[in-house]
Amino acid sequence: MDETKRSGIAVIFRSLRNGLDEAGYAAAAKMMDEEARRQPGFLGIDSVRDTDGHGITISYWADEEAAIAWRNHAGHAAIRARGRAEWYENYEVIVAGVTRGYRWAR
Repeated sequence: MDETKRSGIAVIFRSLRNGLDEAGYAAAAKMMDEEARRQPGFLGIDSVRDTDGHGITISYWADEEAAIAWRNHAGHAAIRARGRAEWYENYEVIVAGVTRGYRWAR
């Protein structure tokens, strides 16, 4: 196993999609991914969704300030409001400190 250098803050976003407006959601998700990657302190993102609409996205940030800046980003806030109105049945956000991580690949 190879220890990664990823440490800082993990923002864990668990959600349940309602299945409406798949194209609009996909476009917004792509735009948010691209915008997040341009933010200071962004370290990475992992995302999965099952066929029933349950998803988990984890974004990694250098520190709490970077994670809060992304939460407060105007474009992100607008898409978050749209998500509540149009795309999600529910969601939960968990913010956690990351002290170390490990990666293995063949």
